[in-house]
Amino acid sequence: MSAQTPQAMSEPVAIEAARMRSVLGHFPSGVVVVTAVGPAGPVGFTCQSFSSLSLDPPLVSFSPAVTSSSWPRIREIGTFCVNVLAAGHEELSAAFARSGTDKFAGVSWSPAPSGAPVLDGVVAWIDCTIEHEYPGGDHTIVVGRVHDLGADESRTPLLYHRGAYGVREVNPDLTG
Repeated sequence: MSAQTPQAMSEPVAIEAARMRSVLGHFPSGVVVVTAVGPAGPVGFTCQSFSSLSLDPPLVSFSPAVTSSSWPRIREIGTFCVNVLAAGHEELSAAFARSGTDKFAGVSWSPAPSGAPVLDGVVAWIDCTIEHEYPGGDHTIVVGRVHDLGADESRTPLLYHRGAYGVREVNPDLTG
């Protein structure tokens, strides 16, 4: 099978969301909680679509769903902190993924330089301001300028792979 050039490809076919989720689920990712603090208190949400974008200037990106009720509140604040979750933070990830609950109930944190929550026990934290925002289908692509950051070298990150936390072993007898 040879690769097709963009000119040789036919019109795009409709891709079912379930199929896309299944196929792209083969790419393991870290799990982050994006946080901020405003007049109404702390706010945050779990996000799997996060990446480093640029070293000069220092930029990161993440993509909240357009249906997120937390992202508009963080957008209004203008500053945020990306918390890279550690192995064992599955419950924390699930709690920040829920809507309509007090996500910070029982959660210990300290303020980043911007005041945004740095959750206790995270692998790393990245304190940012919003640099740009772009439409991205059913998500919003957010670019943040990094102002400060830190890491705990002794911790292992929480991974998400094929619909579950952790990386699943692939049986070589079952792959082609």
